[in-house]
Amino acid sequence: MVTRSTAAQTSAAMRRWQPALMTLATLVALALPGSAADARQARPAPVTEATAPRPHGDPIMAIVSIKTQKVTFYDAEGWIWRAPVSTGVSGRETPAGVFAIIEKDKDHHSTLYDDAWMPNMQRITWNGVALHGGPLPGYAASHGCVRMPYGFAEKLFDRTWIGMRVIIAPNDAAPVEFSHPALFVPNAEAMAAAPSRAATLGREAEDAAKAAGETKTAAAEAEREAKSLKASLRKLEQAKARSEAELKLADRKLAAATTDQARAQADDARQKAATKAADAAAQLDAAKSDAVAKLATAATTKDAAKAAAGKKSEIAKAAEEAKLATEPVSVYISRSTQMLYVRRNTHKPARDGGGEVFDTSIESPVTIRDPDRPLGTHIFTAVAQTGTGLRWTAVTIDDSDDAKDALDRITIPKDVLARIAPTAVPRSSIIVSDEPLSSETNYRTEFVAVLSNQPQGGFITRRPTTNVDVASEDGSDDGFGNFFQRSWDGQPLAQPRRRSGPTYYRPVQPGWW
Repeated sequence: MVTRSTAAQTSAAMRRWQPALMTLATLVALALPGSAADARQARPAPVTEATAPRPHGDPIMAIVSIKTQKVTFYDAEGWIWRAPVSTGVSGRETPAGVFAIIEKDKDHHSTLYDDAWMPNMQRITWNGVALHGGPLPGYAASHGCVRMPYGFAEKLFDRTWIGMRVIIAPNDAAPVEFSHPALFVPNAEAMAAAPSRAATLGREAEDAAKAAGETKTAAAEAEREAKSLKASLRKLEQAKARSEAELKLADRKLAAATTDQARAQADDARQKAATKAADAAAQLDAAKSDAVAKLATAATTKDAAKAAAGKKSEIAKAAEEAKLATEPVSVYISRSTQMLYVRRNTHKPARDGGGEVFDTSIESPVTIRDPDRPLGTHIFTAVAQTGTGLRWTAVTIDDSDDAKDALDRITIPKDVLARIAPTAVPRSSIIVSDEPLSSETNYRTEFVAVLSNQPQGGFITRRPTTNVDVASEDGSDDGFGNFFQRSWDGQPLAQPRRRSGPTYYRPVQPGWW
């Protein structure tokens, strides 16, 4: 009883002192450096949706800041749209790096999370990282994707384009005006001639394709006739061989005859066999004589078809290069591989059903001064045409070296410059990075490169498996799913954080989404 009374008195005293103690604790917390209160006060103001108060053009790039959980879209003059986002949670982090939009789906639904709605999806990797509309709790909450406000995602869906640069930065980053002698300077004459040259070569390619088709048809017909003729010759040779065998048999019977009647019958049979053998030989000789000209014609037609196919291929390649010369060019320079890679969008649908095909025909070694010293990761973008060339901006997301010094250290081969610089147009870009191209880079992507010094949980966990042509059920991403993929040699392909060089591989058809 005494114990209970003492406890009751103590509890009553504590209740009387509680407000004073809470006030004192608050004052102490505010006075302590690095306290939770400081953290709350230092927390940046929440990002809200905003549109630039000026007329604006189509977006050139989007920059996602993981630190401040926001996305900003830019045109040639600066930012145009801004909104909060939710990126990946711990262990499923959205990868920081350089990406581009490779596919768009207005009404995407998850295959993993009860058909969850992911509207206005804009894919940036084939293994399941994308920008899309989704719930925003005010902090990182996804499985690796970048969630945007539903209305914001819908508003910009029709304004973006396949190949548009998406930069995911660990901190805040923004494009700044930039100039440097290494940036592409287009040639006015080459620029003016490019469209007409592309049109002319396009027509020539069509004519060459038509001619190749006609000669191929003629060669096929000649080949069929040659095969039929050869079959007829074989039959005539067989008939001649049989008639000669019959004549030899008749000779043996005639020699063996012992009576006049038998000799008369054998002689009559021999004369018939001789006549048959002579006719067979005459038919074979006539057929061979006729076949010589027809077989020669077939061979000539076959050679003509081969030459026409070669010409078609040559002109088609020239026409494709001329057409690509009118498209923005993207260049990636990797210190890790000491290589330069070039990408241009062909705007041709991929044959396996998703995205568009990017031309990858140019790869070249590149010279980097002090190759063991980091360059950083810098994205240089031609945002507009000027009277003397192009106006460029630079975005740095990993600043081991500043943008100018990074470009100063690089020498691009002159033959590569001659192929891409004269017709460089707005939206062209040069990316300089210490990183190799990600294994996610393939014939249906622009460049994909991730920063190896940043968490990549939402990217690394999407590993290919030994299965092919089926959908993933491993729970990766926001239910976006992934592809089971193999490398070009048919072996299962893993995705380490760093590689000695890029590995391009082909995703399976995405029809299961």
